[in-house]
Amino acid sequence: MLSRRSFLGTATALASASLVSGRVQAAGIPEAPTMDKVATQPPLHPSSGPEYRPVVTLNGWSLPWRMNGDWKEFHLVAEPVVREFAEGMKAHLWGYNGQTPGPTIEAVEGDKVRIFVTNKLPEYTTVHWHGMILPSGMDGVGGLTQPHINPGKTFVYEFQVKHSGTFMYHPHADEMVQMAMGMMGMFVVHPKDPGFRPVDRDFVFVMSSYDMDPGTYLPKVTEMTNFNMWSWNARVFPGIDPLPVRLGDRVRVRIGNLTMTNHPIHLHGHSFSVSGTDGGWVPESAQWPETTIDVPVGAIRAFDVLADNPGDWAFHCHKSHHTMNAMGHDLRTLIGVSKKDIAKAVKRLAPDSMAMGSTGMAMGEMEMPLPDNTLPMMTGSGQFGPIEMGGMFTVMKIREGLGRDDYSDPGPYRFPKGTVAYEIETPAAEPPRQDTQPNAGERKGAKGTKGMKGMKMKGA
Repeated sequence: MLSRRSFLGTATALASASLVSGRVQAAGIPEAPTMDKVATQPPLHPSSGPEYRPVVTLNGWSLPWRMNGDWKEFHLVAEPVVREFAEGMKAHLWGYNGQTPGPTIEAVEGDKVRIFVTNKLPEYTTVHWHGMILPSGMDGVGGLTQPHINPGKTFVYEFQVKHSGTFMYHPHADEMVQMAMGMMGMFVVHPKDPGFRPVDRDFVFVMSSYDMDPGTYLPKVTEMTNFNMWSWNARVFPGIDPLPVRLGDRVRVRIGNLTMTNHPIHLHGHSFSVSGTDGGWVPESAQWPETTIDVPVGAIRAFDVLADNPGDWAFHCHKSHHTMNAMGHDLRTLIGVSKKDIAKAVKRLAPDSMAMGSTGMAMGEMEMPLPDNTLPMMTGSGQFGPIEMGGMFTVMKIREGLGRDDYSDPGPYRFPKGTVAYEIETPAAEPPRQDTQPNAGERKGAKGTKGMKGMKMKGA
């Protein structure tokens, strides 16, 4: 639910804002909306200015604005937050306006935007507008292009958005810590021409990763490679909402990557066209078809897909360890190793222990005690049983009859009769065929018969 913070004092606002801009009018700082829900929020349609199809942020929301003359004004508050990765696990992170990632900022090509940033962190920060073409002094690199925003202070960023496309925002101050703690968000600039590559549904999210020991609430901010929580908009499966889509819709999905590695993102049941990066739109003549798009570190990829195949379609990172939660990286591979005897001995010392791994790691039906605030490595269930996924996984649900702005979960797909894979009885052994190699006994008998037939023919 959106709530409203009280206004900051006008005198304090003007004094702080003047550190960057002397053009802020007496209206002071706009209110800073905040969000307390983790579910995907409805699209925020523009109340003034050019019409456009707003984006829907996966497990997130778009930041409201106010008009002040010809300036579109937003207010971001950098602050500590608590984010639920999925039911049963929360993390103490840093973010904006009550959540991580922060709310998506939406503007239109040509807009003049004024973004107030208030720092409620215990250290200084800045905001860099990743991929956007703007004046150097608004680029947000602490020490290089601006003074740092100290705790309790408010700075103002003012620039005109010259190009439509998909961008990000994140700090350029103590970046190792602040980005590892979840400080990031998406910035979408819609084309001025509403007829430019229109779509019916437009989804956006940013990928982030964390390393958290079981039972803890804080990520290890100095980790470089060994992450165990891979998230879309700081949610992991089964906490990631589905993408509800109306059959026949033209759909755009925009993905930002602020993790430490690349992610091959795969959609089942469809092929799509790669339509954009953080550098701009890919010309239609240069687009290429894919079912998997690799999203590099610090980059954005957007793809357009025609949702012409109804059903529940898996949508996930194709690195299998990125579709797991709270994964232990030091487990030994014990497939084929009998642990029956040692399991009995261990049970006497640790009654809650469980021997596993001899036949694989399928965990769909397993139940074992976990530390507090820890998710199973693989979890989730569907109408046919355990899904056994985690991390960067969700479902695109394509259905007939969804309303234009209906983004509610339509529930499990009702498969038409005869369209689900099914089990059959093990077939009986097939009878011998002429082109089948016989066994040794059959080969001997066959030679004898052949010889007799030859003799009979010769005698005739």
